[in-house]
Amino acid sequence: MPTRLVLLCAGATAATRAARFADPAEPLDAGGRAKVLALDLAGAAAAQCWVSPAAAARETAALIGVAAEEAPALRDIDAGAWTGRSVESLAPAAVAAWLAAPEAGAPGGESMAAVRARVGPWLEGLGEGRVLAISHAAVLRAAIAHALDVPVAATLAIDVAPLSMVVLSRHGRWRVQELRRG
Repeated sequence: MPTRLVLLCAGATAATRAARFADPAEPLDAGGRAKVLALDLAGAAAAQCWVSPAAAARETAALIGVAAEEAPALRDIDAGAWTGRSVESLAPAAVAAWLAAPEAGAPGGESMAAVRARVGPWLEGLGEGRVLAISHAAVLRAAIAHALDVPVAATLAIDVAPLSMVVLSRHGRWRVQELRRG
């Protein structure tokens, strides 16, 4: 039996809307909650449900009525010293360096390669059947990079908005079935 994995990006937070680096303790904002409540997940019913330990992901799962188990591998990318900060509040030279190689990560934070290194084994450890996982844009990109065996830098060209979905299937090897913007 194949594996069908629906990866759902958590709903929006105030940091998302203000283009700040995410803080894992930040809950959904009012607009994020409203959009999650309006979300139609037809066809996403799953036997296994997983969620990032971050507040926004756990709240997204609760609002859609999913009892999900926390998976540390699904946590958002660690923004290090930039957690909670906006790009405008940072030194221009630091921002320029980050924009030149965003896959390297923020100072003191985690690289996209590190995110892929934890997401890949989690993907490979999934059992067969229908799976739902609620996580974050960086994790969805890392999952795509792993599934397609492409450099993580290539996936940074994919926009992943709150409530976007990536559907992966595995029958021998991983395939991307669908990318849907939230």
